[in-house]
Amino acid sequence: MGLKVKQFATALRLYVYNAFIARIPINGIRLLLIRGYLRLGKKSNVCVNVKILSKHIDKSHIQIGDNCIINPDCLLDGRAGKIVIHNNVDIARGTWIFTLEHDPHSDYHDTKSGDVIIEDHVWVASRVTILPGVRIGRGSVIASGAVVTKDVPPMSIAGGVPAKIIGKRESKLLYQNDFFPYLYT
Repeated sequence: MGLKVKQFATALRLYVYNAFIARIPINGIRLLLIRGYLRLGKKSNVCVNVKILSKHIDKSHIQIGDNCIINPDCLLDGRAGKIVIHNNVDIARGTWIFTLEHDPHSDYHDTKSGDVIIEDHVWVASRVTILPGVRIGRGSVIASGAVVTKDVPPMSIAGGVPAKIIGKRESKLLYQNDFFPYLYT
């Protein structure tokens, strides 16, 4: 009985976050409240309508480093693994990150899972899907609409469905993200 109560309490907290807190247009208030659901680094910003899925609310399943930007309408699905986003990562609008998927080869529609690691200075363009078990290397760029099914080496540019390496990034990565709007509407 105790496990079901705990699962219900977790589901209720996530519902409150996704239905109410994620929609608060005042950035400072939303960021203050979001810290109860995930680990958020200094000067990082999680914009409005970023949906969080998780079986646990212990702040270790979804970790966001310093100077990161998670733009509106993203999905962070930490139900079956960790999502670890390092420093100075820019994730554009509508990106979905999954730690759980179904195995298409299973006779019983089983699931498979894996952690998602996004290293420093990665730029994920809009409407990207990142599947379980993927590591995106330092300084990489993922093109809009890509579906990332495998690891991406550092300083690579990847795009397509499924994502493939289409170039190398030539940058010293000296920047720090700095994005803090006061209001979102």
